[in-house]
Amino acid sequence: MLRALEKGADGVCIIGCMEGECQFKTGNLRARKRVEQVQRLLNSIGLDGERAQMYNLSSSDAPLFARYAEEMDERIRGLGPNPMKKKKNAA
Repeated sequence: MLRALEKGADGVCIIGCMEGECQFKTGNLRARKRVEQVQRLLNSIGLDGERAQMYNLSSSDAPLFARYAEEMDERIRGLGPNPMKKKKNAA
């Protein structure tokens, strides 16, 4: 997540299994904790933590996936371009 943002991505979205239904037992719970850590880190360095999000859904729920993608797109458009991108281009 951090590497993508460092490279200039405007946002990062993680899609995980429904909680309690992950084939890797606690993989989605660990992923959520990591996303929360990234959000805190982004907030602490002056980037909006909302640039990193996690969503949970079933693999059979395509309409929900589309809704999450639209939601993430709207969120990122509202936040604007990643400020790291400007710093990288200036260097």
